[in-house]
Amino acid sequence: MAKAQDVRPIIKLRSTAGTGYTYVTRKNRRNNPDRLVLKKYDPVVRKHVEFREER
Repeated sequence: MAKAQDVRPIIKLRSTAGTGYTYVTRKNRRNNPDRLVLKKYDPVVRKHVEFREER
């Protein structure tokens, strides 16, 4: 069984371009306690934009 507070939870990264496009990834909560921000490709706008972690 999984622990209630998993060390590497599955998170969603939502595009800041407002397209609603998301990536799903995992992150280590001990090493990165703050919200994750990555620059990734958004195929809706066909550009690299910032994706922010949503909870």
